Amino acid sequence: MIDRALLSVIHNRLKRFPVVALLGPRQSGKTTLAATLSKTYYDLELETERLRLDLQWDDTVRSDDPVILDEAQNYPEIFPRIRNAVDKDRQKNGRFVILGSVSPGLMRHVSEFLTGRIAICELFPLILAELDEKRDDDLWLAGGFPDGGILEGSQFPTWQKNYLDVLAMRDLPVWGLPASPPTTKRLFKMVAASHGNTWNASTIGKSMGLSYHTVNSYLDYLEQAYLIRRIQPYVPNIRKRLVKSPKVYWRDSGLLHALMNVRRMDDLLIQPWVGASWEGWIIEQILGSLNNKGIDHDVFFFRTSDGHELDLVLQLGGRTWAFEMKLSSSPDRSDLDRLTKAADMIGAEKRVLVSKARREVRGENAIMTNARGVLSLIEEM
Repeated sequence: MIDRALLSVIHNRLKRFPVVALLGPRQSGKTTLAATLSKTYYDLELETERLRLDLQWDDTVRSDDPVILDEAQNYPEIFPRIRNAVDKDRQKNGRFVILGSVSPGLMRHVSEFLTGRIAICELFPLILAELDEKRDDDLWLAGGFPDGGILEGSQFPTWQKNYLDVLAMRDLPVWGLPASPPTTKRLFKMVAASHGNTWNASTIGKSMGLSYHTVNSYLDYLEQAYLIRRIQPYVPNIRKRLVKSPKVYWRDSGLLHALMNVRRMDDLLIQPWVGASWEGWIIEQILGSLNNKGIDHDVFFFRTSDGHELDLVLQLGGRTWAFEMKLSSSPDRSDLDRLTKAADMIGAEKRVLVSKARREVRGENAIMTNARGVLSLIEEM
């Protein structure tokens, strides 16, 4: 079994809070990870497990080990019971671990009953830091879902297509998405075609026969299900016209590539959108690594109307970091100059150019590195 980098953060929060929610997309490894925390486990998606928990409740809440409650959104009655058990002994931490794929219902119950009693951790699919360096391109192509082909076998892209079908036909409607499965699948494709670009709900709405309000509301569900990431623009007070629409990315590169009918690395490298794919993949590696270290951060991008751009702007510990992604094994001085000019506009203290170059070059406040080098930077934070 692969050691998940988030584990130390979970242990730390179990020491400080009575309840920890471990959230993330379906099939990202939440149940497997939770099994390392405790043997007291209930799958609340099953009626028999809900009955077992009900009958064993008094003994269960007295356990010294965390109680693992999987798919808790399927059993809303459990939340007031958790609150009451916690409030009877507020000095005891590490009592419950709630697993779930985010849905509006789950977060509503968490905020209603467990505010001040719960810490939330997010489990990403597998990222670079959790795999051998030889698998880097495999991870980019197939994505990080453990069963999606990255660990063994040739599941990609069949697994990803089945995964999206189940989400469209079962999970998203259960979570409240009012779109029909065919409409949802079409939206998946439209978002894939928009990957790495600024979001234009009006254009997509027209092509789907929907209002832009409806399209944006549907996108909210995809975001809550950890399928897509919306990155908001960084808007400093400068005398430039700025792009103020968010950028949209598929969070898992394997899902993106399956939607775009890419099966092999050779196919991926000839796509006109390959640079956007790599950009989004690097962004997820950076954000996943920060998440797995428990480092608070704010995420933006920056673009002016006359073409100055930063793919990623991070605010970390009072500092602003500017990142530019360049899918090349030999970036040149002009790439660094463009990064420097845009970073100067927002007053970024640190500037990082990420490429596929093997050699890393560090200056006083500028770094040219690769994907693994970025992870090393995060380890130094």
